[in-house]
Amino acid sequence: MVDEVTKKTLASIPLLKTKAGPREKAEWPDRLKEEYCALIKYVENNKQADNDWFRLESNSDGTKWWGKCWYIHELIKYEFNVEFDIPVAYPTTPPEIALPELDGKTAKMYRGGRICMTDHFKPLWARNVGKFGIAHAMALGLGPWLAVEIPDLISKGIITKNENVGASGSA
Repeated sequence: MVDEVTKKTLASIPLLKTKAGPREKAEWPDRLKEEYCALIKYVENNKQADNDWFRLESNSDGTKWWGKCWYIHELIKYEFNVEFDIPVAYPTTPPEIALPELDGKTAKMYRGGRICMTDHFKPLWARNVGKFGIAHAMALGLGPWLAVEIPDLISKGIITKNENVGASGSA
């Protein structure tokens, strides 16, 4: 079941219409425009709600993405590099989002720092193939993962504010 916060988040991110991946050379530019529009809307919504938590950019063909994401815990900002490639089978297959600095620090992560989204996010993606995109992966995949895993890693002392993982004393 999807909770009310998730429903509200989903309602605020435009669904995508073009079901194409990078292999569909003719349709991919249209899909990429939709991806950017959805991301821009999601970021605008986050800023209005004082919940700005990531920045992304991509290569010119929109197949490789990178940036920063952050989580504020007890007034300390923990910042991480985020990266992912658009899979060959996209949009049927969701992107595998990675936080390389956290590789090996939690069981809910695969080799290379790819976060585990199998139990919660991938079933949602499967029910919405073609309609979900990068903004949805951030909102329903990475966002909840950070909210659960970062406080746990901090409480276990695996991540500390003095560590060179991007933590800073200001929020």
